[in-house]
Amino acid sequence: MAIGCGQASAQSGAAADFLGGPSLYSDVARYASFGLHRFGSPGDRATTDWIAAELKAAGFGVEFQPLVLGRQYVVESGRVLAGGAEIAATPFWWPPEDKASFRLTAPLIRDGDAKGKILMLDLPYDRGAYLGPGHRAAIREAAARGPAAILLTIGNPGEARFAYNVTQEDEPWPVPVMVVARQDAAAFENALKAGESVTFEVAGHYERNVAGRNVVARLGSGKGPTVVVSTPMTGWYTCVCERGPGIANFLALARMVAAEKLPNDYVFVATAGHEIGHGGMESFLKHGAPAAAETLAWVHLGASNACYSWTKEPNGFATDRKVDASLRFLVLSPSAASLVGEAFAAVEAQKLVAEKQAVGELRDVQAAGYRNFLGMAGLHRFFHTPADDLKTTGPEILEPVAHAFADAVRKIAARGEGAFK
Repeated sequence: MAIGCGQASAQSGAAADFLGGPSLYSDVARYASFGLHRFGSPGDRATTDWIAAELKAAGFGVEFQPLVLGRQYVVESGRVLAGGAEIAATPFWWPPEDKASFRLTAPLIRDGDAKGKILMLDLPYDRGAYLGPGHRAAIREAAARGPAAILLTIGNPGEARFAYNVTQEDEPWPVPVMVVARQDAAAFENALKAGESVTFEVAGHYERNVAGRNVVARLGSGKGPTVVVSTPMTGWYTCVCERGPGIANFLALARMVAAEKLPNDYVFVATAGHEIGHGGMESFLKHGAPAAAETLAWVHLGASNACYSWTKEPNGFATDRKVDASLRFLVLSPSAASLVGEAFAAVEAQKLVAEKQAVGELRDVQAAGYRNFLGMAGLHRFFHTPADDLKTTGPEILEPVAHAFADAVRKIAARGEGAFK
């Protein structure tokens, strides 16, 4: 008996280390160290290798699931020259194929005849992650005025260059669309008033049939029932708080499940291609995911599950190192309401009971017929911008989320179908 108690104590201590803020933040920092995380990039490949190695070290059987997406656009550099200022800019996906790289100098205008000129366009922020019909229509309408290119700002709380997720099926824009930060708008307003031309300079290229990988890790007897745990790996920029906390929690849960030898079978999947069509999740659901009827639960660690709240001040942005609960969402099937109420009692978040519609990659999970699911997703001030870096999260807000997910997984293991009412 004494030996058994000692083993249980050791397992509990190990799990506490896995779920501790410093350990979680260390994994976030490692993810950040790989740089840009767009699908098919060196950062994507390095992230995939790292996650696979960590899951293998935890005791899982690990494999790469090959993934090929039809196209990706690769930006090597992008800038706008206006009134002597050099301003960072990013082409808006998808650019015209014959303008993957280009240099253009033309007058800047907002109103009037746009033919052959650079047209300024500002889009409002809609607290969304996906390019929607309203924004598509606004860009198409602007392009129909015949400009040589469009200079685009997208309102967002971080006032930085913003990107919307797109799909593989989206058509390229008729003319180049360059996104700049709203905080740089003064330079363009000055050029507009002075009647000066501005210059776009872009170096980039398209790649076809772009190879990527999901990481799929399995633990258990293979006799079921199965618990699936998923997290996306890719995004527009460094994605530190968009992706980092979810990946850190994902790894912590895997280490905990293995160390505590929890019952059931487990499949942990880290998916690629999120920002350009959810390709990784789609591929896994079609080839490799356990059947819905054999799956006890699906746990998803989505975007921005532990990010600081910020306020705008005269000298920039400041944080109180707390979470803005209005931007964080617990997404769950109706059957998981009681479980989530217990496990996440200490985690402030809005609840979305997905009777009709989930969000993010849980939309795909729900649409595929998985009946018991729960996950977290959200936004933060620097979401989908280059400003999403290591300052956006910290150990003290990562730890409560990790403990809540761990509690939910332990309860699922202990109660089985009884966890879902």
